[in-house]
Amino acid sequence: MNKAFVREPEDTGAAHCPRCGSLGIAVGGETLTAQLTPDDRRSLPESAYYCPFPRCEVGYFDQFDRWVPSDSLLHPAWPKDPTAPICPCFGFTCEEIEADVREQSTRRVKELLARTKSAEARCTTLSPSGQCCMGEVQRYFMRLRG
Repeated sequence: MNKAFVREPEDTGAAHCPRCGSLGIAVGGETLTAQLTPDDRRSLPESAYYCPFPRCEVGYFDQFDRWVPSDSLLHPAWPKDPTAPICPCFGFTCEEIEADVREQSTRRVKELLARTKSAEARCTTLSPSGQCCMGEVQRYFMRLRG
């Protein structure tokens, strides 16, 4: 086929969600295997992208606009599901952050920070983005503090 008619993915290292346009977070095969059913896993290449936009139906996608819906993930994922733990490794919830803010404390968040630096943390497989949750925890905390 003539290359003029084939859509080649942009090689910028960045990929945008085919539904909402949000910048995707690159994830590897280990994360995808832990988060998806075998059938959904086979529908994506070795690495793909996670759509972090809370109201978007896309969970993972690739640069050819193939995607898996977020409701197909094996576990509830924050922020797609606001009732899911913000930190899936330790079951840390937004309610715990809200309690710290109410009490004008950082005790729970600091305890979580210490745990995320331990060997117990399994962000690559338990977090849908494959990344540590602390950035999201800190953003949520600061947003509540105003």
